[in-house]
Amino acid sequence: MNAIPTPNPNHPAGQAGKEPGQPPGPDSGGPMTGAEKIIARACGLPVVRPGDIVFPTPDMAMIHDNVLPAVKRALDELGIDRLAEPDKVVMVTDHEVLYGSPRAAMYGVVNRKAAKAWRVARFFDVGRGGHGHVFPMECGMVRPGMFYFDNDRHCTNAGAIGAVGFRVGIEISRVLATGTTWIMVPHTLKLTLRGKLAAGVHARDLGIHIGALVRSGRLPFDLDYRVLELAGDLDQFSLAARVALCSTPTELGAYGVFIPPSEAVLAHARSVAQAPFEAQFPDAGARYEAEAELDVSTLEPQISLPGGVQQAVNISKVVGQPVQHAFVGSCASSMYEDIAAAACFLKGRRIADGVRLFVVPGSEQTNQRLAADGLLQVFIEAGAVVLPPGCGPCNDAVVGPLDSGEVSISTATNNNHGRFGAKDARLFLGSPETVAASAVTGCITDPRTF
Repeated sequence: MNAIPTPNPNHPAGQAGKEPGQPPGPDSGGPMTGAEKIIARACGLPVVRPGDIVFPTPDMAMIHDNVLPAVKRALDELGIDRLAEPDKVVMVTDHEVLYGSPRAAMYGVVNRKAAKAWRVARFFDVGRGGHGHVFPMECGMVRPGMFYFDNDRHCTNAGAIGAVGFRVGIEISRVLATGTTWIMVPHTLKLTLRGKLAAGVHARDLGIHIGALVRSGRLPFDLDYRVLELAGDLDQFSLAARVALCSTPTELGAYGVFIPPSEAVLAHARSVAQAPFEAQFPDAGARYEAEAELDVSTLEPQISLPGGVQQAVNISKVVGQPVQHAFVGSCASSMYEDIAAAACFLKGRRIADGVRLFVVPGSEQTNQRLAADGLLQVFIEAGAVVLPPGCGPCNDAVVGPLDSGEVSISTATNNNHGRFGAKDARLFLGSPETVAASAVTGCITDPRTF
């Protein structure tokens, strides 16, 4: 795997230009990246540059159930009982789905009362939608070219369909109250992928490998408050694979990942779109803070070692490590394609004694499709525990925690110490195929051996 750095100068500042999506002219102020074009459209500006302070008008504002109680309390204390644009607001219940504690039940009550008081029609309660970073792309709510605000950082998944989701944390309260908030336009980094992934290698393997290259310095990128734009041989990646590629850069500080939509992704978007959309693509000659190329054709399945998603190694280095806990899901690996891939390894097999496997589909739509295709039955017969769509154990193990000294293999978004409960538990990350194969054998297993 070779990463070839080709640094570029930073963007010049500037505000003048032609409409986004049009060929740049002599007075355009220069071409823009894909994310810059989307932000410019949201701001009603002909051009934006990194470092500009702007106030985008979002197409949508998303808030998740675990943050809403604090936001509702803050707005109540300010005497704000009406939202600026309730028709743009989407409320999702994905963190506390099982109501495994009195606090979770309280969150549910507050969310339902808030949706009613604020007159939010797009409220997805338990059993109604699924993971907020997954189902909106499946059902056409998040579409290519969109810009939206979200309180949660993994809204970067929107880049998988060619949109920009921008995390504002608790400042989502300002967006709800006023309709917008200020942002600083981030720099963009460009990574060109060359070659095709080998059979048995998943996009999640590539994602965590990219994280390792960045953290080690072999990719010359500082991801902090940047957008990572992918280019090159991208047609091989389905929407689910693109979602997997968005996860690791986010964990390392990226504020966005942008993958220009392929014709297959656009065809999906057209088939489900809830409103018209205009996909955006980077202009020829767009300037990037840094660029690099990466040959992916020789990549092997990867494992992130405990302590950080960026600590990726070839799976051969850890094959045979016993595990007691396995989890397929999270906003990184819970679309139908991911869950179906895991089911292929479990069909006609049983999970190893001493191992518990949790499977969490990303959406109610995926859940229904798995049931229709007989794949939920595969998990049940194998001895897996299928949980409702949402975050599942990835939400700091509100369900499915580990005890002291136990070992997990999962597709969670990160494996920081204590993520799944006990701080001395050892958490490994891999692809859905690797997790399923390991659950069957009882130890970390190369899925290519099945």
